[in-house]
Amino acid sequence: MNADRSDNANRSGARAPLREHVANSVRRYIGDLDGCSADNLYEIALRELEIPLFVEVLNHCDGNQSRAAGMLGIHRATLRRKLREYGLA
Repeated sequence: MNADRSDNANRSGARAPLREHVANSVRRYIGDLDGCSADNLYEIALRELEIPLFVEVLNHCDGNQSRAAGMLGIHRATLRRKLREYGLA
């Protein structure tokens, strides 16, 4: 979706899909590299997505990791491991 269509959709009350927000952020990040290369962009992007995703879902579930894992569609042990990896536990 181009910027004009996105702006019009937001004014009419429709929400842009999450993938559009992600695409915009990736485009901005790559543009900010200003020609420099980036290694491990996939890992960087996953980390930058997972950290706020886990924080917000945990907040929504009042800190209940079992409910949060269910909402995320992952095993509770996986959520706990990732929280430890990111220093969130």
